[in-house]
Amino acid sequence: MRPTTTPERSAGPRLRVVADADALHEAAAAVFVRCAARAQAEGRDFVVALSGGSTPRGLYRLLARDPWRARVDWSRVVVCQGDERAVPADHADSNFRMAREALLDHVPVAPERVLRIETEHGASEAAARYERSLRAWFRTSEGAPSEEPGRGFDLVLLGLGDDGHTASLFPNSPTLARRDVWVADTDAPTAGPRRITLTYPLLDAAAARLLLVEGARKREALRATLSDARAPMRWPVQGIAMGRGDFDVLADAAAW
Repeated sequence: MRPTTTPERSAGPRLRVVADADALHEAAAAVFVRCAARAQAEGRDFVVALSGGSTPRGLYRLLARDPWRARVDWSRVVVCQGDERAVPADHADSNFRMAREALLDHVPVAPERVLRIETEHGASEAAARYERSLRAWFRTSEGAPSEEPGRGFDLVLLGLGDDGHTASLFPNSPTLARRDVWVADTDAPTAGPRRITLTYPLLDAAAARLLLVEGARKREALRATLSDARAPMRWPVQGIAMGRGDFDVLADAAAW
């Protein structure tokens, strides 16, 4: 019989396995609310980077309605993006459009507290502009991200591709070696628009990272995520410094 959780660790990823997608979204909503409450109890805004893709849509829809919506002080939330496709913000493939329709249109977050990747400027310029916006918000005009509370993400939501990618950090991509920027534009491994993504330094500096894994197709990638055998060029999720801050993995039973 498979365990429902891994033992508590002082460092490294913590795994929790739940029954199905609905339970996954409920558990993720609880993490979101807990991280928001912690930041706001310390007198700070709660700064979160949202994931794109299909897995978090159910989470966003859950957070958009009561009782979950009422558990967050949305006036003190700052919403950012973890990655984006270089398509217009109203395009069917836009991560921002998905987040807006599922969540942002339904909660009272002020527009100036939504830091969007401005894809209308093209991938390269969008990456540069987004990094400037993040540096301004986190009061770090140059250099590496700060790990001081309030000067980085309180929570980064991440997905996991069946090829081991997370955000838009893809296997064997030169972007995996980028330590000089917080945000990079990059090619996707298949034909399609370029991507804009947070890079490892900013992901590593976050107070908490939550990786959502759903479905049997993700099983091999999930095993690689938790493995002691490291091959981050093959499995980019392994490139995240999981021993820094909180790194939690929520998976449904099919993925485990």
